[in-house]
Amino acid sequence: MAPGKPFVYCEGAPSWNPTTYIADTALHERAEALLASDNLQSAIAVSFSLPPPRRDPYVYHAIVSVTLPKVQHVVSLGRHNGLHSCPNPPAPQARPSETNAHPAPASPRPDIDAYLSIFDPSTSTPSALKTFLSNAKKGSVRAEIASYLLSKRYLHPSLSTTLTIPKHSKKASNKLPPNPYLTFLSWSARNLEWAGPSPSSSLAGNRAHHVLPILMHHFGCACPTHEALSILRILAAGREVLDMGSGGGFWTFMLRLYGVRVSAVDNAQSAWRVTWVSDTIIADGVEYLRKRGKRKQSHKNANSDLDPEEAVLLLVYPIVGGALAGGTEGGFTRAMLDAYTGDTLAVVGTQNRNGYTGFRGESMDEYMERERSGEGWVKVVQIALPSFPGKDEALFVFQRGARAPDKEKEMEKEKDAGVAGDGGENENTGKSSSNDNKEGT
Repeated sequence: MAPGKPFVYCEGAPSWNPTTYIADTALHERAEALLASDNLQSAIAVSFSLPPPRRDPYVYHAIVSVTLPKVQHVVSLGRHNGLHSCPNPPAPQARPSETNAHPAPASPRPDIDAYLSIFDPSTSTPSALKTFLSNAKKGSVRAEIASYLLSKRYLHPSLSTTLTIPKHSKKASNKLPPNPYLTFLSWSARNLEWAGPSPSSSLAGNRAHHVLPILMHHFGCACPTHEALSILRILAAGREVLDMGSGGGFWTFMLRLYGVRVSAVDNAQSAWRVTWVSDTIIADGVEYLRKRGKRKQSHKNANSDLDPEEAVLLLVYPIVGGALAGGTEGGFTRAMLDAYTGDTLAVVGTQNRNGYTGFRGESMDEYMERERSGEGWVKVVQIALPSFPGKDEALFVFQRGARAPDKEKEMEKEKDAGVAGDGGENENTGKSSSNDNKEGT
């Protein structure tokens, strides 16, 4: 939203309201039916009350600049000119010299559906992960993806029971809030024939499909899940969450639906077509945190820099910076941590080293261990999020002070840990306790 312009939730659709939209079950069903026929343009248009294409000049700027009709045309081309190749890794058995000679393999639909089931609120995540691996053919792309996701998943041993989110029955009286982003992201995985990230998928480079800018502008850079939102609610423990660099505010919007108090803070340097909340605080994040910390210290006359009552700091897709982007590489995240006086940090970003978020060449947990462990920060959560084809997103949570688990006890518990999680899985290592590797899809 440009300064001085009247606020609207959606550029080009002044009547659209996120609260009305999220409650419209019939509209969600209509969008799903359109997506089932690969009509992304109409699904977006009906969901956000957009004008007809000829009267909608909006250009979506992201990795590339596109219009909605242009993206629909690209979708209609399917695999033509390798349009489905960029997110898919070469076959595991292919030699390096062969990777450019053969098109990247498309994942079978059952593998894609099995990957997406991991993020379905009606499934147990540990059980879905185990099934994803156990039904994979040895040496297949699915086996590589499943092993990778399991190896990355981490819940601290002292919190694994508290943070293992039970599956939510679709027949339950307490209905979960709809998550339209998950609906659109699931369609993109099926349409682009992608069954999840793996070490090989990074070989495709930092390329993306034309669909990505549409999803980023309407929802955001990363998709929340029931598990992620529930974990943040539990760890907030009644405290406020500061969604710093909130962008369009979709994470703020969804967390509020889950009963979490959230303040969205953003400097408004980036423009998004959709803004999900109307009360974003326009401010420089570092200055906001510093002023907030000084006010609280003055009020409490506290001697310690660490404030256990301070809000949870949430960074969704923190920018890397440096080079053409300006500033110092990793400067945004470093400055936020330097200014933050609380004890719980949540970061949504890449869990590989592709340099999309935070730092170039290392993941958030690697940075925290290397540079911040001396400040008492302990990783307590790392869970995969549903990722746009070619990406590899996760939620990380770190704690320090009284809320941080004891490191010595952590080592003892990890040494003694056997089965922790549903379906015979070790929640803390991501390794299955069973060697049953069934031949399947």
